[in-house]
Amino acid sequence: MANLQFDNKWILVTGASSGLGYEMARQLALRFHANLIVVARRKEKLESLKQELEQAAGVQVKIVVADLSKEEDTNRLLDECLKDGNLYGAILNAGVTYFGPHSALSWTSFESMLQLNVISIVRITNRLTTYFEEQDKPGGILLVSSMAAIMPTAYQAAYSGTKGFILNFATALSHELKNKQFSITVYMPGGIATEMTDNEKFSTLKRWLMPVEQAAKEGLDAFRKRKYTHIPGSLNRLGSVISQLIPKKIIAGKMAATYRKALELAEGK
Repeated sequence: MANLQFDNKWILVTGASSGLGYEMARQLALRFHANLIVVARRKEKLESLKQELEQAAGVQVKIVVADLSKEEDTNRLLDECLKDGNLYGAILNAGVTYFGPHSALSWTSFESMLQLNVISIVRITNRLTTYFEEQDKPGGILLVSSMAAIMPTAYQAAYSGTKGFILNFATALSHELKNKQFSITVYMPGGIATEMTDNEKFSTLKRWLMPVEQAAKEGLDAFRKRKYTHIPGSLNRLGSVISQLIPKKIIAGKMAATYRKALELAEGK
């Protein structure tokens, strides 16, 4: 299957107001000259990104202000993306995390995480897959999962569970595709230095965080090359191999001790 060609193609990027989504949108425009549909809840951030990229890269940028934890917003986004019949690709990056004892995560917060990290992803993937399959058009979807999908992560138990679902859902679905010009890629970064990790809880873990520019570049290259799955960073890839050799209980225990210490230091214990 030939690589995806982003030049002058329309690519959807969710969670584009900050972090990995923001940087992927920038690189798609500046490196590949792609036209973008950028989505997030913060309108002013999207308008700033649109102005920056249209001026710097000479591309077209459409903004959609939406909360993808809400079904009506997700459906409105999909209608906007597909109405012209020119969508070529989608990066489903929007998501939330929680770092702390699972017992302190409210049910309302968990349901919101589930809606954004899982249900909206499945809804968007279902409709886009149907579109590409029925139209027999070239294109692809990149779903952003996490290394927490393959390494159960204490103190991020709910988040780890949602990312594990995305990994298994997407990789299984990719084997059902009939359109040989369409691909699904799952991207599994470890920790990334973004707005999400810029707080005291992550202070002792910052040395393990990948620069967002590198994470975005590797993710886009994996998407372009239609990789089945991709983990960025040689140390992360080594860790994933080791995780297959050592019992999960031991790995999860080591990670739990590291995360527990980080939380205790942040709380001044």
